[in-house]
Amino acid sequence: MRLRLLVAAVVLPLLLWAALPVLSSGQQARLSSLQKKIETKRGQIGRKKGTEKVLSSEIAGYSARIGRLERRIGGLRERESRIQSDLDRKRAQLEATQADLRAERRRLTRLREKLAHARVVLADRLLELYQSDRPDLVTVVLNAKGFADLLERTEFLERIREQDQKVIDAVRLAKADATATAAKLDRLERRQQRLAAIVLARRNEVNAVKQDLIDTRVGYASTRSDKRQALTKVRGDRHELEEDLESLEKASAAAAAKLRAVQGGAGLPAGPVRRGSGSMVWPVNGSITGVFGEARPGHMHAGLDIAAPEGTPIRAADSGKVVLMQGIGASGGYGLFTCVAHSASLATCYAHQSRFGTSQGANVSKGQVIGYVGNTGHSFGAHLHFEVRVNGSPVNPMGYL
Repeated sequence: MRLRLLVAAVVLPLLLWAALPVLSSGQQARLSSLQKKIETKRGQIGRKKGTEKVLSSEIAGYSARIGRLERRIGGLRERESRIQSDLDRKRAQLEATQADLRAERRRLTRLREKLAHARVVLADRLLELYQSDRPDLVTVVLNAKGFADLLERTEFLERIREQDQKVIDAVRLAKADATATAAKLDRLERRQQRLAAIVLARRNEVNAVKQDLIDTRVGYASTRSDKRQALTKVRGDRHELEEDLESLEKASAAAAAKLRAVQGGAGLPAGPVRRGSGSMVWPVNGSITGVFGEARPGHMHAGLDIAAPEGTPIRAADSGKVVLMQGIGASGGYGLFTCVAHSASLATCYAHQSRFGTSQGANVSKGQVIGYVGNTGHSFGAHLHFEVRVNGSPVNPMGYL
């Protein structure tokens, strides 16, 4: 059975062309070659459009991602500003601490000099007391020549004690002040080290934030540039293919017009009825250029595309009643469109016709001519778009042919 179908698919189109004695084999070959090239270009254009859709979707996704990155960059900039303000405050604190440190160092130097001098004075005074064999109060009273002399001697001893006490107090205070200043100096030095470490850490953090901003911008620019370049290239390739397709279609139309002129305006013959293994007959004889269920831009292909010259008669795949006939404007992309109901649930539809061959409500028999192959609606060359519908939903026509 498959062998018979294959033979029918190959031989019957040849018989159809052989039935046109007025057409030369060269003209037929040229028209067939043009049709194949047109179908190839359409496939290439379809793939390019699919690639464009994918790239556009990816670019839209990256645009959303870029929006999130821009918001992150804004947050990083605010963080950088806060860190810079904190860094400026730490630098001011460091400068004030360094000024305090320098002042304390100068003060410590003076205190150390004062302490050294006080220690020298105290040592000299102790040596002097040791060498002078200082008299006690009884000796002073006994050796006094009178009351006035006693008062003078007593006052003198008191002044000597006061002076000695001042020297001792000066040494003690100078030593305590020097010790306290040394401790303060040590604290200031440790504070200076902590502030210096904070300043360094903050500075590194600022540099890291800036580098993160730079890396983010570079990645954003690179990704957007790559996607745009790819989309531009694909669009350019598609435009070239569309220009080639336009040239091929013009050449095909010119060849078809020439063939019609050679035929003297006669219509193409319907050709023999082509039967398969199913219950229906083939509506036209020709090669299959689009199968049911294949992906198309924005939809799935709902029928079977059969290539045939414009004006080729279309046969009813089965007996039934014409329930729908629509013109180009009413059918959308189907062009001239006819549907025949064969039962309460089963119907067949025929799209892209050049003209109708029946009427609304007419009863037609299997194999009867109901229209003619055309290129109306969303079509890129003469062909028949054939659908089988069950309860209104398209099914694979190959199950019925």
